[in-house]
Formats: sequence, C-alpha cells, structure tokens
Amino acid sequence: MSHRITSVLMALIVLVSTLSLTVEKHFCGDILVDVAIFSQSNKCGMEMAVMDSGKAIKSKGCCKDEVNIIQGQDDLLAKSMDDLEGLQKQLIVAFTHTYFQLFEDITEPEVSYQDYNPPRIIQDIQVLHETFLI
Repeated sequence: MSHRITSVLMALIVLVSTLSLTVEKHFCGDILVDVAIFSQSNKCGMEMAVMDSGKAIKSKGCCKDEVNIIQGQDDLLAKSMDDLEGLQKQLIVAFTHTYFQLFEDITEPEVSYQDYNPPRIIQDIQVLHETFLI
C-alpha cells in the first residue's frame, strides 16, 4: 500500500513541476481587486475614457494590471548509467542490492535438534519429590 501511495505522490510532483501558470492581478490604486489563475482578472470599472469628437480615448487611470508567469520544467530527461559519476554508480548499486535483500523469501528455519533423543525417564521426579502443580 505504501508503494502505491509513494508512486502516486511522485507522479503528482512531476505533474506539478511541469505545470506552467499565469497569475494575473488587477490593482486599483494600491488595493488588490482581483487575482485570476488561468484566465483574465476582472476589472474594477475605473478606467477613464474621454470622448473627443466621437472617438473614445483611454487615458491612464489609477488602475494597473500585473501578470506573473510561472514557468514549469520543460526538460525532463532520463539519465543513463554512463552519465553518472563513479560514486553515484556505487550508491545506486549498493542501494538496489540492499533493497532487494530486504524482501527475500522467508523459509522454514533449520531445526538443529531434529535427531535429538531425550534421555530415558527412570523415575517420576514429581512423585519422588512430591511436588505437584495445582
């Protein structure tokens, strides 16, 4: 069960590390009005528009938009054993060897007293000493 949980968590970490995000913020003055991830932020409606002979001219108001792009990891490469250094190779070999030694099959223990013959009972010692467990 723990192997399944670990593999799912590792898959989620790879997924999150390769995900790119765009965070868009809209400020009205110094006050944060809206934050949007994956979409455009809602405007506060304070943009100034001046009408000049039928043409709409937007002038710079107190509002500003800020866009933060969080880049994900694009280069996921699997390394071969030739790319690793000597110490890293030794560590991987030692780890795999000890890891697989943990899961050896449990066999029946060897019984060393299988051919042992107990001594013959000549007298009943409990009756001789008159000690009885009740």
